[in-house]
Amino acid sequence: MKVVTTLEELWEARQALPNPLGFVPTMGYLHDGHLSLVRCAKRDNASVAVSIFVNPTQFGPNEDLESYPRDLARDLAMLEAEGVDLVWTPTAEVMYPPGSQTWVEVEKITKVLEGARRPGHFRGVTTVVAKLFNGVQPQRAYFGQKDAQQARVIQRMAQDLTYPIEIVVCPIRREPDGLAMSSRNTYLNPAERQAATVLYRALSAAKAAFQAGERDANALRKIMEDTINAEPLARLQYVSCADPDTLEEIHGKAEKALLSMAVYVGKTRLIDNMLLGTGKETF
Repeated sequence: MKVVTTLEELWEARQALPNPLGFVPTMGYLHDGHLSLVRCAKRDNASVAVSIFVNPTQFGPNEDLESYPRDLARDLAMLEAEGVDLVWTPTAEVMYPPGSQTWVEVEKITKVLEGARRPGHFRGVTTVVAKLFNGVQPQRAYFGQKDAQQARVIQRMAQDLTYPIEIVVCPIRREPDGLAMSSRNTYLNPAERQAATVLYRALSAAKAAFQAGERDANALRKIMEDTINAEPLARLQYVSCADPDTLEEIHGKAEKALLSMAVYVGKTRLIDNMLLGTGKETF
């Protein structure tokens, strides 16, 4: 496994890798959710590249950039065990050279859900992913359904900018009790960790109602809200029952929907989602 930092090192290493190449962008502190993306990439491609970069431009002024968990040696050992061919670990100076003033911005679908609560977040995501794509030059790129809006935004960006890259969205990886795997789960103390299962319980309760015939979007949202509000350690930021394609909120009948939410458990902000009526786990 080759580990590189600069663009020149990346381009040289990339030349030696056979196509098709599958690419998994990450912010590090890897868990089995990330590794499931790597395994999907290995299944589909002749070679696999992973990036590890905690991207400062997607964090807001009061978010957890400085405290975001990092352990590069651990990450590299995990990736080597998975048979990854190339790991790119750029610095902020490599990704954003002094004087940088160009941004990549997807408009309409970034204004709702996470984008409405985290101004500028998706501008940072799309800019860094565009730069990662330009550097790695993959044929396929792998993202998790857990960050559902991010996956849709990247699909839109790749389509609009005519990237010759297939965007592959892989299922959410969950702990045995249903909690979606996330690097931020490490922030939770034992009581909060137990309480955090409320997100999956809320989604599951709405899914059960949908399967029993409930189609009213407001009723589905209320089921999720009531479940979250019954957990003393949880503080709801939002619940959504949105169109899976446009991400706009559904008012009235929902024959298919993306259920999603953001919930504070203690000081930790967690997100989760579930697709209904599409017959699929992912976009």
